[in-house]
Amino acid sequence: MSYSVDVNVLLYASDTSSPRHPKAIRFLEQRVSDPDLWCIAWATLMAFLRISTHPRVFAHPLSPGEALGGVASLLSLPRVRVLSEGDGFLESYRDVTAHVPARGNLVPDAHLASLLRQHGVRKLYTADRDFRKFDFLEIEDPFA
Repeated sequence: MSYSVDVNVLLYASDTSSPRHPKAIRFLEQRVSDPDLWCIAWATLMAFLRISTHPRVFAHPLSPGEALGGVASLLSLPRVRVLSEGDGFLESYRDVTAHVPARGNLVPDAHLASLLRQHGVRKLYTADRDFRKFDFLEIEDPFA
């Protein structure tokens, strides 16, 4: 079985001022020994790099080197695989957004949902309730 993790979990783990920080760290530490395959999208990793280094988002943003180091550490884990859009991705996106019209802030969520669907990943750990709109995903909030 496989799963994915949304960027918000990674961001809480990097933001020491967040009340969700301790739970996010514990959650990620548990993923290291999880026997399932952790599939993560390049879009998720790029969003982490963008947001975690942004001084208007975090009082103490990560330096670009710290953020990139975090991504490199994640990618070095033995059961982590990076997902990219493959042939037919646009059709997958069209199928997903036919039932959940994507506009504005829902576009990146639809993008990730479509990518997970294309790769057969059904489980997503996220605190973002918008992903519940995609009925083919099994959503689990690691902070609930």
